[in-house]
Amino acid sequence: MGSAYSMLTQYDIEEVQDYCGFLFSQQEIVTLYQRFCQLDKNSKGFISADEFLSVPEFAMNPLSQRLLKMTDGLNFKDFVAFLSAFSPQASLQQKIEFIFKVYDKDNKGKVTYNDILLVLQDLTGSFMSEKQREQVLDHVLEEAGYTRECFLLLDDFIKILGHPGVKMEVEVPVD
Repeated sequence: MGSAYSMLTQYDIEEVQDYCGFLFSQQEIVTLYQRFCQLDKNSKGFISADEFLSVPEFAMNPLSQRLLKMTDGLNFKDFVAFLSAFSPQASLQQKIEFIFKVYDKDNKGKVTYNDILLVLQDLTGSFMSEKQREQVLDHVLEEAGYTRECFLLLDDFIKILGHPGVKMEVEVPVD
C-alpha cells in the first residue's frame, strides 16, 4: 500500500479487512482504495484535512471541523477504520464509540456538558438560541439520570444511546 498509484494486493485487502473487523467486503475495500487515491491528490499515502474537505458531503456537514480532527493525516487503513463506524455491519457499540469520539473533543475519555452544548451549537446553528439548546440538553440529561455537572464516559453514552433505532449507515457503491 505504498504510493497511491500502486495496486492493492490480496494480502493488503485481507490485512485491511482484518484491521477493520471485516466490516467491508473485499470489493468494498477495493472501491474505498480507489476513492482514497482520488482524495490523496499529492499521492503521499495519507489524506490531509484539505483533501477531506474536497468531498462536498463532508464539507457541508455541520460537524466537519470536529471530524477533520479525527481524519487529518489518515493512511488507507485508518481511512477504512474511520469509515467502519458507518458500515451497516458495524455493531451499535462501534457506532456509539464513534459518536463518543466526536463529542470527546480533547480525547480525555469523558464528555462534559459544554462538550455536548458545543456539538448542539454546531448542529443547530442559528435555528436554536443558546437558552433553547441548554433547555433541551438539561431535559435529555435529566431523563437519562444525569446533571450538568456530570462527566459522561463511554459507558454512559452506551447506556443513553444503546437502544435499537440508532442508525449510522452508508453504502459503499461497488462497480
